[in-house]
Order: sequence, then structure tokens, then C-alpha cells
Amino acid sequence: MATDDITLKLRDVRAALGLSLSKTSEMTGVSKAMLGQIERGESSPTIATLWKIAKGFQLPLSALIGSSAPHDAADASVFQTVTFPGSIEVKIVFPFDPALGAETFHVDLAPNQSHESAAHAAGVTEEVFVLNGALDILRDGAWVPLQAGQGLRFAADLPHGYRAGPKGAGFLNMHHYAQPAALASAG
Repeated sequence: MATDDITLKLRDVRAALGLSLSKTSEMTGVSKAMLGQIERGESSPTIATLWKIAKGFQLPLSALIGSSAPHDAADASVFQTVTFPGSIEVKIVFPFDPALGAETFHVDLAPNQSHESAAHAAGVTEEVFVLNGALDILRDGAWVPLQAGQGLRFAADLPHGYRAGPKGAGFLNMHHYAQPAALASAG
């Protein structure tokens, strides 16, 4: 995915909400200067910065980095891969679907690579399903080992992390966002 896509999505979301850079900075905890650099395409945001922005806007991550068009599973070219330099690479399998309150990513970690994530918005739950290799999940301050074919569900509104074994790991990472009480009672 090109930085231009992130730039346009950030600018579009901010404009749709009628927010200044100053107000966006207050909401997200990302400096006004950094937000301006991202919008002008002068800086590539890290995944941590994108999570801060998504959390501040109360949006899922794929709202800032993914296509909003429905995906046809038969057409692999529609699935976007986002590379965060010095960090992880995330393939968007299913972008955020408001009806389901969920999005799904495919993540590959190199041998012994790890990534720690700050807490997401309140009520966010993650599900991880290991496709290949060995993976440890940092949950509640302790690493939980998983092998291919195993999964784990955990509260992602707390700090958490992922650590690949010596042969690397590939896994599906599903994010489930808390639905407002009115939606939950209507369903």
C-alpha cells in the first residue's frame, strides 16, 4: 500500500469529521506536526502511530489503510499488504465490516521477530489463529505459546504482543470491535 493511500484516508476522515489538525492531535495523541507530515506525504506512519490515530477517531485500523470496497475471495489482487518499515507487514484479508464489527489480517513474522502493541480502544477483542510455525502471544503480561492449528482470543484493549519461533510464524489476526448497546440489543 502506498503512503499516498494513508495520506488520503487520514485527510478524508479528518475532513469528514470537520476536524482541524489541532483537534485531531488532541483526540489521537499524535503531534500536529506528525499529522501534517503524514497528510502531505512527507512521513510514513508507523503501525503504532496508525493505531493511535484509529483509536482517537474510534475507527478500526483498516478504515485508515484498507480499501472500503467489498472483497471477492476469488480475486487475490484486491487484498492489500501494508508494510510498516522496521516493524511488521499486514495483509488485509477482510477490511472492517460495520455489520460484523470486525476486520481480519494475515501476518507473517520472520524467525524470532516480535511485535508489541499498545492497548486498542475499549472493548476490542482479538483472535489469533496460527497457520504455520510457532507463535507466542503476550496476554495479561505473560507469553502464551501456540503452534500451527491453535488459536487464542484475548482482550486487545490491554497491551499485548506477538513473538515468532525460530522458524517464523504466519497467523490470522481478527479484530472485533465492541458494538454500541443499541446494536447489540437489536440483534
